[in-house]
Amino acid sequence: MIPWKLLSSNKTPDTKSVLELYQRDAEYSIRVNGLELMNSRMSGSEKMLAELSCGEIADRKNACVLIGGLGMGYTLSATLRSLHDDADVLLVELVPAVVEWNRGVLGTLADYPLEDSRVTVRVDDVVNVIMPEKSTFDAILLDIDNGPDSFTQDDNATLYSLSGLSMIHRALRPGGVVAVWSASPDAGFKKKLKQSSFHVIEKKVRGRTRKKGPVHTIWIAKKSC
Repeated sequence: MIPWKLLSSNKTPDTKSVLELYQRDAEYSIRVNGLELMNSRMSGSEKMLAELSCGEIADRKNACVLIGGLGMGYTLSATLRSLHDDADVLLVELVPAVVEWNRGVLGTLADYPLEDSRVTVRVDDVVNVIMPEKSTFDAILLDIDNGPDSFTQDDNATLYSLSGLSMIHRALRPGGVVAVWSASPDAGFKKKLKQSSFHVIEKKVRGRTRKKGPVHTIWIAKKSC
């Protein structure tokens, strides 16, 4: 078997964890403290995150979409395919190295979506971006950490709290949606979404295409008009 090769290693902004990029032949893996966070063979659910959420706003002109978490670019790429040419997409990524990887060695995986003119990249905590906004976004897509059960950065849990969901609710336009990716089910988080005045649909999707791989959870939560 071809061994994994370490391409890059960087500390997370809170300096508590190490984010590493590995390659094995045409396969890539991003790991946190030795645990795999994402793999290039597992792109199916990331694409579905975009397709399910953007389908809810497909008829909107000049749609404004925020994506929290770049990963390997699959969600961003699928979002761009789902939106019109007049859309604006704000991509927020906490770790600068992840943006660098996607502009370089990982770019080919999702056909270099960062080069699309509709995309603006901001290296920041997505909480800082959402917090001051009111009725700004038609959709907010969150693929941060491992979902509500964060293990990369403890501060990520704030985003999935009742106060964080209230902040997201304010930032959405009427009829807007927030879509959240998770590696595992979380009944408590679904309850929080409902408590935050969202209409919630929970979807189980496969991590890989063609109905293969582990089962991931996606919540599509819509703000009332």
